[in-house]
Amino acid sequence: MRISVIGCGYVGLVTGTGLAEVGHQVICTDNDPERIAALKAGVVPIYEPYLDAMLAANHRAQRLSFTSDATQAVREAEAIFICVGTPPLENGEADLSAIDNVARLIAAEACDSKLIVEKSTVPAQTGQQLKRVLEVYRRNVGVEFRVASNPEFLREGTAVEDFLHPDRIVIGVEDEASEKQLREIYRPILERRFQCPVHLSGCPAMRPPTLVVTTINSAELIKHASNSFLAMKISYANIIADVCEKVGADIKEVTYAMGLDPRIGPRFLEAGLGFGGFCLPKDVQAFIRLADRSGVDFGMLKEAEHVNKRRIELFFEKIRQALWVVKDKQVGVLGLAFKANTDDIRFAPSLEIIRRLLAEGAHVRAYDQEAMDKTSEILPQVRYSREPYEVAQDADALLILTEWPEFRQLDWARIYSMMGRPLVLDGRNLLNPAAMMDLGFEYYSFGRPTEALTPNLVPSGVSSASTASASA
Repeated sequence: MRISVIGCGYVGLVTGTGLAEVGHQVICTDNDPERIAALKAGVVPIYEPYLDAMLAANHRAQRLSFTSDATQAVREAEAIFICVGTPPLENGEADLSAIDNVARLIAAEACDSKLIVEKSTVPAQTGQQLKRVLEVYRRNVGVEFRVASNPEFLREGTAVEDFLHPDRIVIGVEDEASEKQLREIYRPILERRFQCPVHLSGCPAMRPPTLVVTTINSAELIKHASNSFLAMKISYANIIADVCEKVGADIKEVTYAMGLDPRIGPRFLEAGLGFGGFCLPKDVQAFIRLADRSGVDFGMLKEAEHVNKRRIELFFEKIRQALWVVKDKQVGVLGLAFKANTDDIRFAPSLEIIRRLLAEGAHVRAYDQEAMDKTSEILPQVRYSREPYEVAQDADALLILTEWPEFRQLDWARIYSMMGRPLVLDGRNLLNPAAMMDLGFEYYSFGRPTEALTPNLVPSGVSSASTASASA
């Protein structure tokens, strides 16, 4: 099928590349000519495992192309996926101006009937407004626009695998033709009728995803409801961690046992600095605003947002208590991205932590295997190191702010010998407190005991640390 993707950001690139991978003819466009030029040259502007190789392979096979001519992209497609950004406004609502612009472009330039698919995360009832705009600005009377919602459930760091091996595909439609066309678009994934790329050949055989067919309004709401629930789950784990610190319990033991209950599950029950990135904070704010406009007081979601914002303050208070005086201290930072396996620093807790350190006069050195270039544009005052051990040299404190697996495997005995003061504040509960303290470190994290620890406290079934790796 001939498909156009409008918007070459994170969602657009993964969607366009994934659709080409399963056999469609895909053309991607964006209003940033420099981004299009880079993509034509094979330069992927984001870090996402497997994406660059898969994009290059489909570009060579001429199933995937890029153009700055949006009119061409509109006219050549049978289906158009809208993947533009919907950033938060000052009041928390989603900025839908980019979607409005795309709708007016499609309405003006389309010469034949099209299926218009919302892929961007939008508030409920956006599809109804989209239909209205398409009708108002339609130039050609004989052209029919059918609108559908197809929310994305891509996790940064595993987005390519999530697209090719999803647990569910949600389509919101209001006519049989749209449902049939979307079923056909996703048939290779639904029926596993595609050859998994070579670089993903180690993926285990998975059962086909569930196709969920709903109304447009329900599909739009499913995305916000899903992300908001995950945000609440993270904030719940963080509150439990605070209670653990007060009563001498271990958050790892508590959440491990909780997660064994299939009604709860272990995913996202992880205490630490809280959630960041572009999706969860934005979607939580937008969902709260939608509820407010609908006359619903979504108090529990407001509290989840409040808990998340408080994590940075609580962590910085741990830093202050440990260092006493922050001014002129040498502080090393391990991790800048908001999560592992991405270079995304949008709403990353690390940035606010570093800003506060700099404001109080600390000297900061940082390392992240993917996110340093982007961070250096925002925080040029920081010294950036190309390997993790450099940030520990003569440091008064070492902060872990991203859960990169690499940090578990560091030679922590070596780091102990390099630091001016062997103090580690683990904002992601990545390491094992007992193993770190056995090495001689002062070690602080969220919701775990800091005294009288032994390795036996790690529950059965949870990875236990070796002294060398100090894994959580």
